[in-house]
Amino acid sequence: MRQILTISLLFSTIRLATPLVLAALGGLYSERSGVINIALEGLMLAGAFTAASVTYYANSPWIGLVAAIAAGAAVAFVIAFACIRCKADQVVTGTGINILFIGLPAVLSGAFFLSSGSTPQIPKENLLPALDHLLPFLPPWRILTDISVISVLALLVVLVTSYVLYRTPFGLRLRAVGENPEAADAAGVGVNRIRYLGVILSGALAALGGAYLSIGQSSLFTRNMAAGRGFIALAALIFGKWRPVQTLLACLLFGFADAITIQLQGVPISIVGVIYVAVGIAALVIVWLILHLTANRNRLLEFLASIAAAIVAWGIFFLATRGYFARLALAPVEIPVQFIQMIPYLVTIVVLAGFIGQSRAPKALGIPYEKER
Repeated sequence: MRQILTISLLFSTIRLATPLVLAALGGLYSERSGVINIALEGLMLAGAFTAASVTYYANSPWIGLVAAIAAGAAVAFVIAFACIRCKADQVVTGTGINILFIGLPAVLSGAFFLSSGSTPQIPKENLLPALDHLLPFLPPWRILTDISVISVLALLVVLVTSYVLYRTPFGLRLRAVGENPEAADAAGVGVNRIRYLGVILSGALAALGGAYLSIGQSSLFTRNMAAGRGFIALAALIFGKWRPVQTLLACLLFGFADAITIQLQGVPISIVGVIYVAVGIAALVIVWLILHLTANRNRLLEFLASIAAAIVAWGIFFLATRGYFARLALAPVEIPVQFIQMIPYLVTIVVLAGFIGQSRAPKALGIPYEKER
């Protein structure tokens, strides 16, 4: 267990959560305005490929970053035009963009670099820097050497989004057109204009998350390198109830699951420890479900009562079985890597299955608006 729960796990969680945070916040702007954006995966791929390609030719990660944001905004404009002006089905449009950017980067990579699998390797000095490069006068603390500038930018985007959404006229209008576009229109708000802005912001932020994958975490673009992160970001947005801070916490949860996946590979795991952890989680879920379905209490009280009951149940199981397991003397084993790689996606499924019914989406989400004449 000590080999897994290390300080490296914390920094790995932050690094892996960064693209999720940016993509999820992008989805927040779009969906708060009433436009479903399931194209986050495709937008991340567009940003990742553009950033890697432009950085390779320009020898500057900042130019690559700006180009990625511009590419994401351009693709998002196409989505907005199709969904808002042409009133195309928003889910179908997003799915089409995702399918397009599974293949399009490979075609362009073959044309530009004569390789459809990946772009050329980018030199280390041309990648996005860690904090210690921007703050060379500070001691080389690990938080400065292991955390990227984009991770800090993602946190700032969360704070700015929280302020903009609840403290500015634009945020009020954005929420209004997502909840009741007719009332917003009657109050003089340009519904379609706000929706265009929301979707374009969504594309820019998702592409920024994709750029971090190719010129921050990695040093090249590889085919389908988003690997489902756009859909996980969408799950985090739903889990976070379309609110910035809660969405950040949900992304950290998924980032932690991804980091655990990396830490577990090649590490012998105690079978007894796995059994105890599984029993504890099962007890927590079962007790919470019983309380949730049979009692009408505050959700926080339900959760705290579930934890207390699960601890008692786990303690009884531990006391009853520790002697038996000690006699078995089971040796640690390595879990097959295929099972370990399932962890982030299993967490996503469990979270959506357990909490999607408790999240209330904006009322006008997915409904095209047509101004009455």
